[in-house]
Amino acid sequence: MGNSLRSAAFLMESRLAEAAGGNAAALYELGVAYSTGSNGVDVDLIQAHKWFNLAALNGSREGQRCRAEIAEEMTAREIAEAQRQARAWLAGTVAHAA
Repeated sequence: MGNSLRSAAFLMESRLAEAAGGNAAALYELGVAYSTGSNGVDVDLIQAHKWFNLAALNGSREGQRCRAEIAEEMTAREIAEAQRQARAWLAGTVAHAA
């Protein structure tokens, strides 16, 4: 694995750790990564919507805006899946915190 891939993987891991703590900026950055295909991940609108949704729930206005923008490019089924994944993430982080 090259240095750039290692650093991208480390960045994603650190953002996931911060996101688990409810860090709206980290949640938003994960949404950006999946919506643009940056930091070593492929473009995935379902994942992007999930992270923007979670950022919005944690008070991010940018998360709200980006969630709305990518939702326009998604099917109702894809949006429902993104919402299901966001609920699962929330349930998992609450369970780990308890």
